[in-house]
Amino acid sequence: MEVYKFGGASVKDAHSVKNAASILSHASETSNYLVVISAMGKTTNHLEQVVDAYLSSSSSLPSLLKDLEENHHSICKDLFPEKHPVFEKLNNLFAELQWNLEEQPEQDRDYVYDQVVSYGELFSTLIFCEYLNHQGLPAIWIDARDFIKTDETYREGKVDWEETQKQVTTYFTNKQDRIWITQGFIGSTSQNTTTTLGREGSDYSAAIFAYCLGAEKVTIWKDVPGVLNADPRYFSEAIVLPHLSYQDTIELAYYGASVIHPKTLKPLQNKGIPFFVKSFTHPDLPGTTIDDKADIMHQPCFILKKNQVLLSLFPRDFSFIVEDNLSEIYRLLSECRVKVNVMQNSALSLTICSDDSPSLFQQLIPTLSQKYKTLYNRDLELITIRYYNRESIESINPRGEILLEQRSRHTFQAVIRAHAKNQ
Repeated sequence: MEVYKFGGASVKDAHSVKNAASILSHASETSNYLVVISAMGKTTNHLEQVVDAYLSSSSSLPSLLKDLEENHHSICKDLFPEKHPVFEKLNNLFAELQWNLEEQPEQDRDYVYDQVVSYGELFSTLIFCEYLNHQGLPAIWIDARDFIKTDETYREGKVDWEETQKQVTTYFTNKQDRIWITQGFIGSTSQNTTTTLGREGSDYSAAIFAYCLGAEKVTIWKDVPGVLNADPRYFSEAIVLPHLSYQDTIELAYYGASVIHPKTLKPLQNKGIPFFVKSFTHPDLPGTTIDDKADIMHQPCFILKKNQVLLSLFPRDFSFIVEDNLSEIYRLLSECRVKVNVMQNSALSLTICSDDSPSLFQQLIPTLSQKYKTLYNRDLELITIRYYNRESIESINPRGEILLEQRSRHTFQAVIRAHAKNQ
């Protein structure tokens, strides 16, 4: 068994669906495949707008749903003959979504989010599976929610590995079919309520299935030629890294490298399953191989995160920033789901850099301000250089004023107020 994962960009329109099917048809002659598919193009963003309109009782809700339905029907019209069963199946899914949106909105926004946004993957996998069968490539559609079991942490479900393994093993034992199509990003609770695994969680879905299946390898198809040492949108001399270790890739993902979801690598490392990142536009290129055989990397890797907040806390009384304070602050960070990207403390202050988010200003800062004087800067950048050297650090200086920096043995991080031309 091999696991393939196609992201939203690789199935964004009819041409892309045909290309992904072509990649699979050339590969399927030699192995069985489980194929994980993301929502098409920007569908997840569109469904997030649907959630906002639904919760606010906005009059824009019907038009948002109509646009979404017309877009998927347009793709189908370019893939199938007029009377193909896919149209009725797609209509049924949209009717199901609309029925859900006719109910009185739940108070729990995250719960509503998962129930609505999950339809993106249901739409895309239906279309892709039907197209494979239409092209004579027998494929079976399966519902990821029947396999990936999570707790009730909506929008970031925590996987119940034991139950997930049980469901996967029960279904796939003695199965002889060659291709299964399923959804990324989604799972369900023990009560069969839909959950999602976090934004960009489709990579994680592929890793979960691969772990439980004991897959031979995992390939993720992207719109880049492999894992790059920098984002080419911001760093003009980015190069492909042909071979990476699990450890280095996990570190890059942790610091924010966007090619691979941070949770993806650990299940694969635990079972020694090799992982490939390849280009769906140039499938013959070698891409990047990630396994436990790579040497320690020494090529500097640049990771840029925008929309950062630098928050500094100072005690209002005569106390110092000690372990008790840190424990309390981290508890609040966890409750507000604010991830710390950089932290620096002294006797009288604690400074953290995190992604900008509504909860930061609606929940965390008001609560902390009761006990601490709080200062913050917004619209900053965080640059991380893994395996830095003097030249790599000097190369980021033109981006702007460095407000905070840290160095460890292998990692340099700088919080920057960028010049206008770099925004």
